[in-house]
Amino acid sequence: MDSHFAGVGINMENHATQVTFKVNGEQHTLDIDNRFTLLDILQDRLNLTGDKEGCDLGECGVCKVILNGKAVNPCQILAVKIASSEIKIIEGLHQGNILHPLQISSIENDGGQCGYCTPGFIMGVYPLLESPRNVSVENVSVEDIEVQAINSEAFADAKVLGQNG
Repeated sequence: MDSHFAGVGINMENHATQVTFKVNGEQHTLDIDNRFTLLDILQDRLNLTGDKEGCDLGECGVCKVILNGKAVNPCQILAVKIASSEIKIIEGLHQGNILHPLQISSIENDGGQCGYCTPGFIMGVYPLLESPRNVSVENVSVEDIEVQAINSEAFADAKVLGQNG
């Protein structure tokens, strides 16, 4: 007997589904284990390691990517649900040898710190620059970042330090 996950043609008996999607404009077609997350596929199948695994609960935002224009935590998205999706990850922000303004701003303002959560932070803020508000790196406010950025303890601690220091 064939079983299908949520009526979208995911064959649970074979434990794998063929999925076609794009990452940074490059199309991929993979047979994906139905239990794998998008983060698993990016790191283990496509060898794209810019996005890191943090809490694996979707709370820290370290792994954040852009899925069809929205910032999401790929550790919480089953990879079989990304069929026909457009995914943008940190490796795709630069244009040739020129870094994206968010990457440049992060470097110039010592935003990298140890660098582990930096890609997730940048990808969390990236949709602001693509929004109809015409926001630029120079006029992104702290409030904008708080709304869009990762919800990590490190970010919360930095905010508290900034208020007290």
